[in-house]
Amino acid sequence: MAADSEPESEVFEITDFTTASEWERFISKVEEVLNDWKLIGNSLGKPLEKGVFTSGTWEEKSDEISFADFKFSVTHHYLVQESTDKEGKDEVPEDVIPQSMQDLLCMNNDFPPRAHCLVRWYGLREFVVIAPAANSDAVLSESKCNLLLSSVSIALGNTGCQVPLFVQIHHKWRRMYVGECQGPGVRTDFEMVHLRKVPNQYTHLSGLLDIFKSKIGCPLTPLPPVNIAIRFTYVLQDWQQYFWPQQPPDIDALVGGEVGGLEFGKLPFGACEDPISELHLATTWPHLTEGIVVDNDVYSDLDPMQAPHWSVRVRKADNPQCLLGDFVTEFFKICRRKESTDEILGRSTFEEEGREIADITHALSKLTEPAPVPIHKLSVSNMVHTAKKKIRKHRGVEESPLNNDVLNTILLFLFPDAASEKPLDGTSSTDNSNPPLESEEYNLYNQFKSAPSDSLTYKLALCLCMINFYHGGLKGVAHLWQEFVLEMRFRWENNFLIPGLASGPPDLRCCLLHQKLQMLNCCIERKKARDEGRKTSPSDNVTNTYSGDAGKSGDQLGPDNLRETDKDKGEVGKSWDSWSDSEEEFFECLSDTEELKGNGQESGKKGGPKEMASLKPEGRLHQHGKLTLLHNGEPLYIPVTQEPAPMTEDLLEEQSEVLAKLGTSAEGAHLRARMQSACLLSDMESFKAANPGCFLEDFVRWYSPRDYIEEEVVDEKGNMVLKGELSARMKIPSNMWVEAWETAKPIPARRQRRLFDDTREAEKVLHYLAVQKPADLARHLLPCVIHAAVLKVKEEESLESISSVKKIIKQIISHSSKVLHFPNPEDKKLEEIIHQITNVEAIIARARSLKAKFGTEKCEQEEEKEDLERFVSCLLEHPEVLVVGAGRGHAGRIIHKLFVNAQRAATMTPAEEELKRMGPPEEKRQNLAADFPPPAGREVILRTAVPRPAPYSRALPQRMYSVLTKEDFRLAGAFSSDTSFF
Repeated sequence: MAADSEPESEVFEITDFTTASEWERFISKVEEVLNDWKLIGNSLGKPLEKGVFTSGTWEEKSDEISFADFKFSVTHHYLVQESTDKEGKDEVPEDVIPQSMQDLLCMNNDFPPRAHCLVRWYGLREFVVIAPAANSDAVLSESKCNLLLSSVSIALGNTGCQVPLFVQIHHKWRRMYVGECQGPGVRTDFEMVHLRKVPNQYTHLSGLLDIFKSKIGCPLTPLPPVNIAIRFTYVLQDWQQYFWPQQPPDIDALVGGEVGGLEFGKLPFGACEDPISELHLATTWPHLTEGIVVDNDVYSDLDPMQAPHWSVRVRKADNPQCLLGDFVTEFFKICRRKESTDEILGRSTFEEEGREIADITHALSKLTEPAPVPIHKLSVSNMVHTAKKKIRKHRGVEESPLNNDVLNTILLFLFPDAASEKPLDGTSSTDNSNPPLESEEYNLYNQFKSAPSDSLTYKLALCLCMINFYHGGLKGVAHLWQEFVLEMRFRWENNFLIPGLASGPPDLRCCLLHQKLQMLNCCIERKKARDEGRKTSPSDNVTNTYSGDAGKSGDQLGPDNLRETDKDKGEVGKSWDSWSDSEEEFFECLSDTEELKGNGQESGKKGGPKEMASLKPEGRLHQHGKLTLLHNGEPLYIPVTQEPAPMTEDLLEEQSEVLAKLGTSAEGAHLRARMQSACLLSDMESFKAANPGCFLEDFVRWYSPRDYIEEEVVDEKGNMVLKGELSARMKIPSNMWVEAWETAKPIPARRQRRLFDDTREAEKVLHYLAVQKPADLARHLLPCVIHAAVLKVKEEESLESISSVKKIIKQIISHSSKVLHFPNPEDKKLEEIIHQITNVEAIIARARSLKAKFGTEKCEQEEEKEDLERFVSCLLEHPEVLVVGAGRGHAGRIIHKLFVNAQRAATMTPAEEELKRMGPPEEKRQNLAADFPPPAGREVILRTAVPRPAPYSRALPQRMYSVLTKEDFRLAGAFSSDTSFF
């Protein structure tokens, strides 16, 4: 083994000059990438159509390679085109010049409005760029630049790739590229000059032509003519007499009497500054030949008014301040605040003086004293008024976040029924000023989980928005919310329905806050109906009158206890439960005397139908159509039943959690069934009271007809008779229905324990409202605010009719409906929605700005007006718009006038000077030149095909692009040479 290893060690000592260096590895990596992307050989495409660089689709592929430890990114940019037929490929002659060289002479896509800089400078449809991967890296030294360029040249030669390959050198911001393109016997070198300050002799066409010719160095004496394309860009920054038409909202008018509270229902709209900052006019001479025009340091023929092509682009202001966007954004910021209402308004808000606290804590003991109790002093409404006085006293009038005028205006807007002399009764709980529309706009609240646009919740959201933006910010929001909660309690206390809410149980399609307010309304309705029922029902027995009085006294005591024991929920629940329990207790106490009268509570317990039949029927609604009781043939009566308890989504969730926690054991299942059958038991008791002597079968026939199966059978006498029996599920042993039926007593609905304890539920809602922080409130109401903003944007868009905006609004609606249906949407997603709304607002503001500037409304001729409107809408949607008729078209004349006015303002020329402009043509021309400022940008493309480097070489494309702006001068040249003999 030792002998074998010796020759190997000798091999390692030999210096092997064939191993690849870093440079060679780099070249091979470049070749590998070109091969992977299949950029080998010549692929001729169709000639480029006009405007395809802007309208076509550009794509790019990227890869990363490294030279030693320096990383480069290689990117292939190409215009997506339909592939040509294979037959056509076979016919490509061997010596045809590469596609990119042919594109250098193509004049269809000069000065594209939006394209990669290399596309603009060289007119290429496909190229590869090698650039330092990190933004901070740069290839600065000349030797490194040359090394890279030679690498590119070798890679192109080895692979036979005919796509131009560029290397980015110097700092990225300079956009400096050098490159090469190789074909069979031909080569094009792409070179560049970039200067801060331009030499004077190159500011005009004649100087540029000199550079171009000297660079080509063509040996032919009569040089072939040079094709020229020129574009001058003029910038209009001062719009002069066209002030920005947006009027700021009149904040004083919001409080003033002439507009009333209606302003609080409206959202502001529009940009605070002009969203169009500049107008760029590009005047183009697309096909000129050397010698046709004169443009030197003394004189120029290039008059913008004579340019055959005019095109315009507008520069949009960066993130213009938009009222609606700011409005919604400021409201959204509240969601991130942590403070509670008490912290914002000061701890002293609800401080009570010792004496009054003593009064309330001793309220129950006072009931036992023989002296008459002044209960009215202890009512919640009384407390609310004293609390209001306390707030004002502690805060001082000046400190109050909202002044009284604003507050009263808002409260009147939210509660229009408060304006009438006597408070409204239940007939007008819903605000019918806006009838429910079956349109998409109205039903947006389903998708956004907000609230109908004519509801109190929706109006409250808009008012809080307005307060937050104009009147006191977060403190104002806390103050208004506090007043709102006090108003809710006042309405509950005094049986006044809340306006602007649809009647019926809470609508689960709306936001939780809206559901809570609907729940409170349900409570007020029930309480009101009960109180009115007590007043009107004759006092036929002692129990009725007594229980009513008890209820009233409970009503008055409860809220005071609640107010003081907010912290102790157990106590609160007990004090309010005592009301509903008390009724039942009173009835139970007197059941013995009732039995003597023939009402017989005990008979229900014994369960004998005969005893039950002797009861006096109670709580009948009306007779059932055809059904009769099975055992005695008496007509079956439908009872008055209790309505099931309305639920908000959080209560439903809570209930489902409780039921789920009971588990799957037999005991848990039984308990779950008992909980779920509370409503069934109540209906059974009502049925028994309305139909004395009834059986379970009778109840099932009315309540669940499917569970009573009837079939025709032949009786003993041979007659066909109907025989009925309970369904199989009703016969299961220990069936809940049978159990419930056995425990049910014949008690009419009005004397049963309430399924829905409105007193307790109302207090829960009022407590829920009272503990909401402004941040929670903003979260609840944000869907309503976004809903309102979308409606506002739709309304404003319909006035302008911008097709692109319609699409964006649809996207916003679909995006919002996905985001807002989740219970706690992410802040980032909400910000996206608000940003989209702001964008649409800015687009509409731009449309209005341009319409004002181009005077579309002032056009008397219908045709001109349509042309202008089309022109304005194109300006919004396209990067650059061609002006039909150039300077002589209708839009062209308006643009000319805008520049003239701006120039006159800049030079302070009075309007009278205009009259002196009629003179000899030379003078006229000088005046015309003064209509426009000096061009902000001059672009020139020079093209020709000449033989290089010898007179007998092939004539190949040569091109030079020049751009001159205030602080930038760039020459980008593509010079081709024949390499067959050189």
